[in-house]
Amino acid sequence: MQMSDSREIAAPRDVVFQAILDPEVLKACVPGCTEMSGSAEEGFEATVVQKVGPVKATFKGQVTLSEMDPPNSVTLSGEGKGGAAGFAKGGAKVDLAENAEGGTTLTYEVEAKVGGKLAQLGSRIIDGFAKKMADQFFENFQTAVEGPSEEGEDEGGEDGAKKGWLKRLVKG
Repeated sequence: MQMSDSREIAAPRDVVFQAILDPEVLKACVPGCTEMSGSAEEGFEATVVQKVGPVKATFKGQVTLSEMDPPNSVTLSGEGKGGAAGFAKGGAKVDLAENAEGGTTLTYEVEAKVGGKLAQLGSRIIDGFAKKMADQFFENFQTAVEGPSEEGEDEGGEDGAKKGWLKRLVKG
């Protein structure tokens, strides 16, 4: 399964690149991620709980970053084992380019493969799930970097308004 898309992020390219390397940002962005540890240099270990069709599984695996060209591009590759449910592996090539508004255009190409019980669900279910996961990750990533939209901010929410990664970086 392969797909690609792009997003406009209202933050400088070097800030977006640093966010991709941050385990806390990645943990917040990966749907179902319960644990994320490690570093960009050594790779990350992650635990992700997901339900795909009738199959619910806890995947434990590694994410490695390669082909780093700061602040232009990076490739994220991951593989997780979900016990009896099977395995999932894939990667995303992420390219960053400055846009006219002073923000960043993030373009990604994703490839994913599954095996075991998951593979028996059929390509329609798997492809739909993989697309949803990728869209959700990059939407979460955009929100983490930019912070919540102005109309969506709620000062009374937990810890006041939730701050995006960029806002926490700038405001300390």
